[in-house]
Amino acid sequence: MNTDYEVAHAANVLSAWINGVSTETTELVRNVASLLEQNLAGKSKVDKAARVGLEEVAREFLARNSFAVGAGTFFAAESVEAGGRAFEWWFRKNSDGMERLDADRTPGSDRYYDYEKLPFFSTAASTGEQTLWGPYLDYLGFEEYILSFTEPFFVHGNFTGVAGCDIRIKDLEPLIMPNLRAIPRDAALINASNRVILGNSGKYLVGERIKSGAPNQHRVALDVPHLGLSLLYTT
Repeated sequence: MNTDYEVAHAANVLSAWINGVSTETTELVRNVASLLEQNLAGKSKVDKAARVGLEEVAREFLARNSFAVGAGTFFAAESVEAGGRAFEWWFRKNSDGMERLDADRTPGSDRYYDYEKLPFFSTAASTGEQTLWGPYLDYLGFEEYILSFTEPFFVHGNFTGVAGCDIRIKDLEPLIMPNLRAIPRDAALINASNRVILGNSGKYLVGERIKSGAPNQHRVALDVPHLGLSLLYTT
């Protein structure tokens, strides 16, 4: 079996699939920004009226993209009226319905959800580009390994927040594992922080940080803008 061919093929297939997720995320961001442009109608702060329709946008995204378990919008705190909801994020609770994510937003509490300091928000906000955070254990939502794709959006030229989606690793596995297993070597999809997203053997465990420069270790950068993903394999 030709390892180089299998690696190149897997890299191309993974790049195509992830670019598809990125395209869907960008479309979600456009829909969120367009809706808010209309709803704000000259107002400077996001209020209850401005958020009307965001649930439908998230639900439509989830209905169209079965790979995602959650989707929605997180606002920059300065963009929201005093006491207003800081995010509109919806997730599949079970096969029959969806629920809105709720979290403790009380500063100083043990479970305070300071999302603006988390990479899915802060990296997208600082770079102005789509970003990927994970895999991480989402204790606030699903209590399992998650990947978050997010992208910043702007309303009337001002940064207003980020929108995107969550993918559970267990849902990602049947989608990309066949391509990893087609490689006749230990191989894994690696994020920009050198952590394993998914591997085809026990050598590479989800969330494990990979040390660079190990013997017989090779990388192929995936053709996916901004996310810093690579395919790692050993020979």
